[in-house]
Amino acid sequence: MAVTVETLEKLERKITLTLPVGTIQSEVETRLRKLARTVKMDGFRPGKVPMNVVSQRYGYSVHYEVMNDKVGEAFATAANEAKLRVAGQPRISESETSPEGQMAFDAIFEVFPEVKIGDLTTAEVEKLSTEVTDAAIDKTVDILRKQRRTFAQRAQDAAAQDTDRVTVDFEGKIDGEPFAGGKAADFQFILGDGQMLKEFEEATRGMKSGESKTFPLAFPADYHGQDVAGKTADFLVTVKKIEAAHLPDVDAALAKSLGIADATVEGLRADIAKNLQREVKYRLLNRNKQAVMDALISKAELDLPKSSVQAELDRMVEGARADLKQRGIKDADKAPIPDDIFRPQAERRVRLGLVVAELVRSNELAAKAEQIKAHIDELAASYEKPADVVRWYYGDNRRMAEVEAIVIENNVTEFVLSKAKVTEKSVSFDDLMAQN
Repeated sequence: MAVTVETLEKLERKITLTLPVGTIQSEVETRLRKLARTVKMDGFRPGKVPMNVVSQRYGYSVHYEVMNDKVGEAFATAANEAKLRVAGQPRISESETSPEGQMAFDAIFEVFPEVKIGDLTTAEVEKLSTEVTDAAIDKTVDILRKQRRTFAQRAQDAAAQDTDRVTVDFEGKIDGEPFAGGKAADFQFILGDGQMLKEFEEATRGMKSGESKTFPLAFPADYHGQDVAGKTADFLVTVKKIEAAHLPDVDAALAKSLGIADATVEGLRADIAKNLQREVKYRLLNRNKQAVMDALISKAELDLPKSSVQAELDRMVEGARADLKQRGIKDADKAPIPDDIFRPQAERRVRLGLVVAELVRSNELAAKAEQIKAHIDELAASYEKPADVVRWYYGDNRRMAEVEAIVIENNVTEFVLSKAKVTEKSVSFDDLMAQN
């Protein structure tokens, strides 16, 4: 039977569905008879409840189920016959007029858009590259040494200097009044590490054990404590202990303590270089992938299905509520979170998803089994027991789907880079690592 599809606007369509009343009634009766064989009701033995009682009790709900099922089946059949790619769920309502002996329903829905991708050879992409230098390795060695530093108390008359661990008592007041979080006893911090605000460190630097000092401290306007943000406090600080830091030597003992198989300085540096190169690789891949996706979107023309955008908005709002709940926010599930704050991001996600899907379809960029395996093997290689990690991935369909999506994105990235006008740009290791 030919299906008539009415175009309402852009991606919105309408189909009128008809169902024979007799078919509905017959299915309702069949389900009620089946229900009567197992239903339990006071005053009747199981399977002996009269049909008129079963119908009176369950007739409405069964009729509702049958209507949902039959209308759903009719819509799926009609959409399939019309070769429509339906986006989201249809809105179905009973028609104002129905043919004799029929029930008619109007199904209003959206279809996925036609995606037009322009000439990718005119797309411009900036591709970043970074080298893992000796300086980067040296910096990582220093971080590892700091993580294993020890402290020894300085002489009573020694002045506090950067890298020392200082133990202090302090109390801050604003307009002569104490404030929450402004007082502590036996508080330790490493001078020069940036743990404390700049004015606090400057005041403490050069003090000796037993000394006290009062100084003003201006809290930044964006300080996390809203009660004191942008205000100036007077602090009284007393130094109780100063300890000098001792960093372990860069030697075989350090390498051994870090679990390096080749417990030598050369082995340590080689292991660090390997880990840094892996991290650089993934950071570059993500940065370059982002640039490719931006270029891809700029070359695509399509209308966005409102239902897909709304579904993405709902997921993002739900994610925000889950995050608030995890942070211990009371009644997070009822928090008023307006859609509009997520709308630009939701629209981008939907647009990008449709464009990538079209590019994958038209250029056979789907993830191959060997690509998925290679990616998982590479992820697992950085763990102590790679085989266990591989089994962990292959043992869960959701995790496998995530890996497949990453591989597809990588295929798309390589494809676009092979077509586009690519400008190579070298960035320093520090700049790359500082970027989120």
